[in-house]
Amino acid sequence: MHFSPTALPDAYIIDLQPHQDERGFFARAWCQQEFAKYGLSTQLAQCNMALSHRAGTLRGMHYQISPHEESKLVRCTKGALYDVIIDLRLHSVTYLQWIGVELTANNYRMLYVPEGFAHGYQTLCDETEVFYQVSQCYQPGAEQAVRWNDPAFSIEWPETNDRTMSDKDRNWPDFSSQIIPQKSR
Repeated sequence: MHFSPTALPDAYIIDLQPHQDERGFFARAWCQQEFAKYGLSTQLAQCNMALSHRAGTLRGMHYQISPHEESKLVRCTKGALYDVIIDLRLHSVTYLQWIGVELTANNYRMLYVPEGFAHGYQTLCDETEVFYQVSQCYQPGAEQAVRWNDPAFSIEWPETNDRTMSDKDRNWPDFSSQIIPQKSR
């Protein structure tokens, strides 16, 4: 695996390094030792998969509050998506900044999302599947989100004439009205 730091500290783009032969290829998509070498969480509590039937489906921007903050390793297994993370860590030099990365089934790219970040994505084609590993189990009382189009972030989403999303994701309150409890760093 090749780890590339992003503009947001502790967030990484991870590219697989396939070993190819006449059968196809083999590549590691997870290695506890390599993640630890970069200071990334090696705890794995849950694996999730999502299928979105239509291009333009937007899910996010989700996170869990302390003490249930979670890191994620996100990969597209079918189709393509635009994956977005926002740094919500109060004492971070990149607080409230975001990045977006295109993940596709063909580029085998992954995004490591650190604790304290909101995460979401928009599908770029029909029948897109996403697989992600999570460091904490889902805790309903700890679930929070920021709205996908909140002016506090000005995320530049891919243009679409037909955006599909849940009412819950569409109607999260403005970030400015939220208090985000965090563990001290």
